[in-house]
Amino acid sequence: MKTRAMVCHAPGAPLVEELLDLAPPGPGDVLIEIMASGLCHTDLSQIEGKAAPYPFPVVVGHEGAGIVREVGAEVTSVKVGDHVIPVGIGECGTCGNCRSGKTNLCEAFLGDIALQPSPFSLNGQPVSAYSGVGSLAQFIVTAERNVAVIRDDVPFHLACTAGCCVATGVGAVMNTAHVESGATVAVFGLGGIGLNVVQGARLAGASRIIGVDINPLRHEQGQRFGLTDFIDAREGDSVAAIQALTGGGVDYAFECAGNVKLMGQAFESTRIGWGCTVVLGVPPDGQTMDLIPFQLQLGRRVQGSFMGNVKGRSELPGLLDHFAAGRLNLADLVTHRLPMSEVNQGFDLMRRGESLRTVVSF
Repeated sequence: MKTRAMVCHAPGAPLVEELLDLAPPGPGDVLIEIMASGLCHTDLSQIEGKAAPYPFPVVVGHEGAGIVREVGAEVTSVKVGDHVIPVGIGECGTCGNCRSGKTNLCEAFLGDIALQPSPFSLNGQPVSAYSGVGSLAQFIVTAERNVAVIRDDVPFHLACTAGCCVATGVGAVMNTAHVESGATVAVFGLGGIGLNVVQGARLAGASRIIGVDINPLRHEQGQRFGLTDFIDAREGDSVAAIQALTGGGVDYAFECAGNVKLMGQAFESTRIGWGCTVVLGVPPDGQTMDLIPFQLQLGRRVQGSFMGNVKGRSELPGLLDHFAAGRLNLADLVTHRLPMSEVNQGFDLMRRGESLRTVVSF
């Protein structure tokens, strides 16, 4: 079948609408009509070629929500008409990683990174699907293990955010760092992921949630999600300011901007003896984070987290239960809604720091 999709043909090129060929769903696959898709900074990094794991041309977008239109003969857990979120990290439920209770990195996902073919093509040539999703398309095809069935009373433009920024931020607090009640938290970078770290910390009962950003708009915005203190990173030493506010450093720091310098600052802002730094941002390809081993020997630790260690099929839908119960703020997260024809303007809003989440749809 044919599908409309926004394609980036080369690093730095604007997205253009193309009519792509879409492979039909196989026995274990699901055809989804995408109703809404959030724009994420990692999509922009791919477009600009800074952190670009997928070859061009590529359909970016990995934060989508939609409706199942067709299922393969072997699909048992998803049916036509279901509201769903396609996830980049599948969950087979049977491999050693899925059964371990320690990670959301399904072994099938680790294999898919290198081997999974894209269902998109143009004039007989393959077009990549970013994160195995490519949600800036009207229709996508993905494996059943990459489809999370969600409740149908959450609007698609809000539900889609659970597929990346909400899962990554809230999950990093709950599932990766295991922030406890009364803890102190610093969040470096108050974009879509950072503000979800903030509201995850609020849910966890953190006593102080300190945000660090160069955008002064994030102060007032952050307060809506639970921010207690704001540090303008342009105005001095953020690490010293955090240490002064907390009497020596925070219990947990989260880097959400993909900046290796900020990763170092986040680490230095944690308390000696037990401070934990969680790295969420994706830096440009080839950059490294430098640490002095003695800093680790003083009891601090660094952890990575991919999609907040949230299992895509069994755990991600529960985030929307939190929203429905009034515990998560998604309405203030989506600051802009645009037609798909204006998706490039949506990325411009991101570049200028004017949006938290822009959601687009055909």
